[in-house]
Amino acid sequence: MPDTERKFPGWRGTTILSVRKNGKVVLAGDGQVSIGDTVVKATARKVRPLSSGKVITGFAGATADAFALFERLETKLEQYPDQLARACVELAKDWRTDRYMRRLEAMLIVADRKETFTLTGAGDVLEPEDGVAAIGSGGNYALSAARALLDYEEDAEVIARKAMKIASEICVYSNGNLTVETLG
Repeated sequence: MPDTERKFPGWRGTTILSVRKNGKVVLAGDGQVSIGDTVVKATARKVRPLSSGKVITGFAGATADAFALFERLETKLEQYPDQLARACVELAKDWRTDRYMRRLEAMLIVADRKETFTLTGAGDVLEPEDGVAAIGSGGNYALSAARALLDYEEDAEVIARKAMKIASEICVYSNGNLTVETLG
């Protein structure tokens, strides 16, 4: 059982998907927030630009924790301009070793025009091999759908929207109210 589920039983949900294709990167997130079997909000915004629009990011997990991570990431991006990989690694190191940050319960997908990374509190900074990454309860559904669509669709946003639609139809903790951010 994930630590978040132990501390906050009944809190679940979200689907965040990143698709990179033909010089374009898209980050899409659903809008559903659930407590147990109740939808408490259908239009949450879990995807947003950072660093004056040069970086896009989305989160799954505790909202306040994700915002704390966004602030720390913004600081790292200022420290290491145009070095997304370095900024992500430095954030992951802090997240793993800092006593306060170790308690943050969220995952991030972070992308710029060149790179995409998934960041976790375990210190992971993962770059997808195929340009597709996903997190959250519906993440595996969206990831599978996007990978299946890669060979048949040319536009990253079309792939992301179709994959998110599929995930929202399978995962009861995700919906079709999307926030989509694009670079490229």
